[in-house]
Amino acid sequence: MKLNIVDILQKNIYEAELKISGRHIDSIKNLGPENPALPYALPGFIDAHVHIESSMLTPAQFARLAVVHGTVATVSDPHEIANVLGLPGVDFMIEDGKRVPFKFCFGAPSCVPATVFETAGATIDAEQVGQLLARDEIGYLAEVMNFPGVLNADPDMMAKIAWAKHYNKVIDGHAPGLRGEAARQYASNGISTDHECFTYDEAREKIGYGVKVLIREGSAARNFDALIPLIAEFPEQIMFCSDDKHPDNLVEGHINVLIKRALALGYDLWNILRAACVNPVLHYNLPVGLLKEDDPADFIIIDNLKNFNLLQTWINGKKVAENGISNIPDLQSDHPNHFSCLPKTAGDFALNYDNANGEQIEVRVIEAFDGQLITGQAFEQLTISHNAIESNPDIDILKIVVVNRYNDAKPAVAFIKNFGLKGGAIASSVAHDSHNIIAVGVDNERIAEAVNLIIGAKGGVAAVGQGKQKLLALPIAGLMSDEDGYKVAAGYTEIDQFVKNELKSTLQSPFMTLSFMALLVIPSLKLSDKGPFDGENFKFIPLSI
Repeated sequence: MKLNIVDILQKNIYEAELKISGRHIDSIKNLGPENPALPYALPGFIDAHVHIESSMLTPAQFARLAVVHGTVATVSDPHEIANVLGLPGVDFMIEDGKRVPFKFCFGAPSCVPATVFETAGATIDAEQVGQLLARDEIGYLAEVMNFPGVLNADPDMMAKIAWAKHYNKVIDGHAPGLRGEAARQYASNGISTDHECFTYDEAREKIGYGVKVLIREGSAARNFDALIPLIAEFPEQIMFCSDDKHPDNLVEGHINVLIKRALALGYDLWNILRAACVNPVLHYNLPVGLLKEDDPADFIIIDNLKNFNLLQTWINGKKVAENGISNIPDLQSDHPNHFSCLPKTAGDFALNYDNANGEQIEVRVIEAFDGQLITGQAFEQLTISHNAIESNPDIDILKIVVVNRYNDAKPAVAFIKNFGLKGGAIASSVAHDSHNIIAVGVDNERIAEAVNLIIGAKGGVAAVGQGKQKLLALPIAGLMSDEDGYKVAAGYTEIDQFVKNELKSTLQSPFMTLSFMALLVIPSLKLSDKGPFDGENFKFIPLSI
């Protein structure tokens, strides 16, 4: 085929005859200068850090959607399903991904469970991490979220890092807000990346310690605007990632969207493409072609270098997408799961204070921030009525609950603000990282109704209110569906719009934000299934002051 070759490493564009033989590029014959009348071929895009499970799709279904946007590979941490199912969950992701022509690089989860302060479905210890890293299918040690464990030389954490060094595999980082000597010490243990930088200054400092920075733009955490200036200064140290991307967003676009945004801001084409196509291949030693003779035939064809409209995606010599249509088949999967809790009543979520009607009590309130994983901590006065304290939608103080889905136990209850719900409740079994059931609502009855929809389906996202019930079932580990990805995305869009339009949530992505309110390793105030948790000092704290 005749087209223009975009050689990113040489920063050169030329007309060529490209020939493919089997899975590889047989030859690239230079025919002369760039010919604007022809389309352009360049290496495919790579998401340098993503949890496939957060798309609510199996690897096979994720790939069907991603190739339409020019993505040919991902660096994927399977710790979501690992927290539910342990090693069998990692095996599920690897085997499901093998069924489709797409390049998944899965990591060995380093923090399962993420902390000892919550109930998870499984544990992966250092010995098991070593077993995973010995496998060819495992490319790296996945994000080391337990940065206090690294700084304090926790034996289990250090043993996992030692296994990665033993097998000469990359060690991924996760250290939100870590600065100064602590950040330098953390990086000195061989940790090579961070996708959790919130500010330019934090990211620039970590680059100085030898860390590569991943610019993240997902469905909840969005750091592109703050970090994109780094691409002009440190083009070899930057990669793009989504981290967590819900199915509706994946239908709309992937890494290609970040490329177009960066180009629109005037950043250099070669630096952008290096971050999107080349740096992940070199850093993680991915088996992904870079449009060279004898490379795997992994590339994309676009109309031009201004509009970047995708015409075709090729992986291992197969045309996997063309003109917005995926050629990857619609495959169904097994449904492994771990769900053992009984339905709840409204009384299970009551916060009772006997013989105190009319009195006020000061409580800690989680402050959710739109587009961020971090939270704040507010202090609010709530009035005891009918011997209990309840949500107050008028001032946007709502109950948040976490229900242990692995054992039948008393739910944890706290308060949250900035969800904006005026009625009903929402619930999800996607609740990082242990994936218990998490819910926010205006009253105990609606919270129980939403939670019981999840329990009945053994996983999913649910919303109730206005006399309606909405449920998107996620029968695979309570995290994923193997239904057609576009159908799942449409179902998610429907429930998301219901929460925004009828229940009046003010968040861009209410379910994605909800899913991180139990993520204890991200400051500041979060809710474990065991109670309110101080993510800065790593300890439980009381709800009331």
